[in-house]
Amino acid sequence: MPSKSSRNSLPFEPQQKKNKKSQKSPPKSSNTAKTTKNVQKNRKNSDASLSVIPEQVSQRMIKRMAIFSGIPTALGMSSFFVFYWIVSHEWLDIPTSAVGAVSLGLFGLGVLGLSYGIFSSSWDENRVGSWWGWEEFTQNFGRMMNAWGKAKQDSKKN
Repeated sequence: MPSKSSRNSLPFEPQQKKNKKSQKSPPKSSNTAKTTKNVQKNRKNSDASLSVIPEQVSQRMIKRMAIFSGIPTALGMSSFFVFYWIVSHEWLDIPTSAVGAVSLGLFGLGVLGLSYGIFSSSWDENRVGSWWGWEEFTQNFGRMMNAWGKAKQDSKKN
């Protein structure tokens, strides 16, 4: 299990907000307006770079989403044809509610596969992670729950 310091070292993960009182004001000079604009521009650029998911990580997420969502969704669509084939050849008499329940369950697994594909991929650019991604899932899901908890605490303070 990775240490806490390696868990918080993702380049695109937002850092904790600093208090406005602790932020330094821009240096006073004759070009204060220019300096202020440059500082604001640099802050916007650094904030934007923190919110961008690296290309390697996003490709990893897309692959996992295609596998964990694509397979159950394809099975859900093909289940209609399989059930039709079985019923049309009179091998079994399958109630329509069973067909609906099975296909709905497979489509539901496809939707869950989207989330699992995102959370089970390694969010570290330099680490691919395991095939099933359970360790990555628990780590990333924990990060999300911590972020939600902090956001809830911040909203209660305001």
